[in-house]
Amino acid sequence: MSNSKGILFAFLAALISGFSVYINKFAVAAMPQPLLLTAVKNLGVGLLIIGLLVITGKWQLVKKLTKKEIILLTAIGVIGGSLPFYLFFTGLSQVPAVNAAVIQKTLVIWVAVLALPLLKERLSRRQIIAVALLFSGNLFIGGFKKFTFSPGEQMILAATILWAIETVIAKKALKTLDPDLVTAARMGLGSAILMVAAGPHLQPLTGGQLFWVLLTAAFLFAYVSVWYRALKFAGATVVTGVLVAATLVTNALSANINWSQSVLIFSGAGLLLSELYWSKRQGFFALLRLKL
Repeated sequence: MSNSKGILFAFLAALISGFSVYINKFAVAAMPQPLLLTAVKNLGVGLLIIGLLVITGKWQLVKKLTKKEIILLTAIGVIGGSLPFYLFFTGLSQVPAVNAAVIQKTLVIWVAVLALPLLKERLSRRQIIAVALLFSGNLFIGGFKKFTFSPGEQMILAATILWAIETVIAKKALKTLDPDLVTAARMGLGSAILMVAAGPHLQPLTGGQLFWVLLTAAFLFAYVSVWYRALKFAGATVVTGVLVAATLVTNALSANINWSQSVLIFSGAGLLLSELYWSKRQGFFALLRLKL
């Protein structure tokens, strides 16, 4: 049942991500520097999640952290919440957005490579086919031509690999830690480092720029909150595979629907959802057999 809950959270994260990517296109255009947007936005999310910890009383969980958990949370903040954002947005300013999207969606491949030996994850045949279909759909993004292996593309690839490493670390941390605490570490510590990096670009924001920062911060807050819950309850490879479906949402909002991509992504999503249904049926019949 936990795996089912995780996959459902992953689909919700993909939906939020699809809207967020679309909105971020307008936000980046309104800001003088992409790094300034992500630094201020991430700081806002960090403050929101820390405020949530205080309101819910979860901040007291910090007192119970072991040395190992502190190390894991620090690694999540540095590896997942700071450096990859700097690399990604710097690279994004140098390459076509479609190339960046294709590279970033290879996240599922790197997570799969790491999850097999480090997390001992095993996928069912249905899950393997579903993830493959979801990723294949990403190759049909409109406007994509080829990779040039430019410095910008290399930076985005490095950011994606760092996010894959962070995903594996977070999966380990979530075995014992609350998702909100992991989110706070990623966004709190990560945003502090980003603000230092964005120092030379800091400047007062106009009313319009502040609007975009607040809007994108709200979507990012919703995304990370749901994402870590998906990761807590389901396998890292499966949830990152589901996340690929976000491109379908973004394309639909952009009126750039590609039917080949749509068929592949809907097929992959359908396979995962059918597995949820089948697992629930198996659980129901197993319960009946137990009673008999």
